[in-house]
Amino acid sequence: PLGVIAIIFESRPNVTVDAAVLCLKSGNATVLRGGSEAIHSNVALAGVIRHAIARAGLPSDAVTIMENTDRTLVGELLTLRQYINLAIPRGGAGLIRMVVDTAKVPVIETGSGVCHVYVDKDADLDMAVSIIENAKVSRPSTCNAMETLLVHKDVVQPLMEKLVPVLKARHVEMRADTAAREAGGTGIEMASEEDWRTEYNALIMSIRTVSSLDEALDHIRRYSTHHSETIVTENTDTAERFLQEVDSAAVYVNASTRFTDGFEFGFGAEIGISTQKLHARGPMGLEALVSYKYLIHGKGQIRQ
Repeated sequence: PLGVIAIIFESRPNVTVDAAVLCLKSGNATVLRGGSEAIHSNVALAGVIRHAIARAGLPSDAVTIMENTDRTLVGELLTLRQYINLAIPRGGAGLIRMVVDTAKVPVIETGSGVCHVYVDKDADLDMAVSIIENAKVSRPSTCNAMETLLVHKDVVQPLMEKLVPVLKARHVEMRADTAAREAGGTGIEMASEEDWRTEYNALIMSIRTVSSLDEALDHIRRYSTHHSETIVTENTDTAERFLQEVDSAAVYVNASTRFTDGFEFGFGAEIGISTQKLHARGPMGLEALVSYKYLIHGKGQIRQ
């Protein structure tokens, strides 16, 4: 086990259960600090877990929750190197940045998801519409939802003709560059520079037209949070290059970004989606919460 893991998260009470159980199952203790929006639910859930742990003969303090929502206490928690072995933030980019900038303990960056779908000039457009709709609409508040659509200029007109009615029917607000706006008709706002770097977590998306795969890759390199990206194409060479050159935790060909999930990957429940490269990357299950320990039995051997 890694030791004592501090989980700093926002308003989703399910994280209380997921984090506590995963840490307990992997032999770690955990300190939970949820957002003030759901503090009563979090405290109630943690109380049930602590009671169950005690009935099972384990120390109830293996799961601890901070009931005081004063934000300054989070900063103090993240400096306790003698007590905290790892911090994992679960939430938006602001929370993750605060934890990374404040912590004096190791941090695993998780969750921030400016995810992209790139529709190549050799794409099956009906497939593309289906993937885009799922990636944006099925659960827009999650970190694996698509935020930015990149479209090759050769297919922007036919794609937008198919896509816009589908997205409008699902009440998606679109913000696009000039070429995509002209192809999509009325009701599409002009995208700004800020849109390319925004994780909306809502029924809002940005659309940019690109002239080549190189331009799509450049955009992703500049604005991606290294979470999940997908290409829609029937060209195997293009697909392979996309897979090799996109530096994200999960890279797809002809599939929705919404598959980046511990259950979908066969890992069971997850502690988060790591977007960094060290130790763990992508959906983090039980195996990501343990390290190595070498046990050596000898009979007097000495090193020469």
